[in-house]
Amino acid sequence: MGIYLGIDGGGSKTSFVVGDEDSLLGRAASGGSNVLKVGEAQAQESLASGIQRLCQLAEITPGQITRTCIGVAGAGRSEISDTVQRILSRLLPGEIKVVGDMVIAHHAAFGPDAGVIVIAGTGSIAYGRNFAGVIARAGGWGFAISDEGSGQWIGRTAVSSAMRAYDEGGASKLLQDILHSLALSSREDLVIFANTVPSPNFSNLFPAVLAAAESGDSLAIEIMERAGRELANLSRIVADRIFLRDATIPVAMAGGVFQNSASVRQVFSTEIQSASKVVVNETVVDPVIGALELARLD
Repeated sequence: MGIYLGIDGGGSKTSFVVGDEDSLLGRAASGGSNVLKVGEAQAQESLASGIQRLCQLAEITPGQITRTCIGVAGAGRSEISDTVQRILSRLLPGEIKVVGDMVIAHHAAFGPDAGVIVIAGTGSIAYGRNFAGVIARAGGWGFAISDEGSGQWIGRTAVSSAMRAYDEGGASKLLQDILHSLALSSREDLVIFANTVPSPNFSNLFPAVLAAAESGDSLAIEIMERAGRELANLSRIVADRIFLRDATIPVAMAGGVFQNSASVRQVFSTEIQSASKVVVNETVVDPVIGALELARLD
């Protein structure tokens, strides 16, 4: 009987789950392991600490793990997949599969079947496969030019919207919430922070924007609703490319933005179902389960 490891290597969090052919043996989490975002050294540290913690919880050793599947953003680029493969080869002796984060999320939602998965975590992407096996994607081109509706997009949009409100002479509680979240004392400090190189991790502001929206801040509510519409648009783009107009299209959600924001989920579902024949899975799927299932496959 084999032991299989699934990993979801996110930008802010890495999730791990280990199991045999039939059951789960343990779960763990660590910091971000997206190589592009945190660098190779930090990615290795996050993966190593997570694997160690997981093995302790499951009462196994890394040497007992037969096969590992990890989903990471950018896995289609050889420099990313090769780096991740090299890191994990230092930590685990068994076979290692490196696939895109959208692949494990899609498998968690649909297995080998057709559907469109929309991921909204630190970044965002829509990825679909139709009934003939044809695939398509939209978004996910990086924080600077894409990733609409993601935690990064929400944080960056909150800063720019709060500053625009200030320019227009309006008082924005959201601006004060942002300053407090970042431990900054003034707008000038925020401008310096926002324009540093490399670009800051605006996704760290997602909890503050979410809290502001839930407390009734109109500007924050508008941003969360825009996020839902942006994510619905990504889903429509993929569906229009690979599904016939009269097809019933299964759609699912994954990622921390969907998981934590009922508003984003509601707007997303309403928008996507208003324009096409869609069946939305209202339960936010857990991509790491897809990674485990793919690890189990020969």
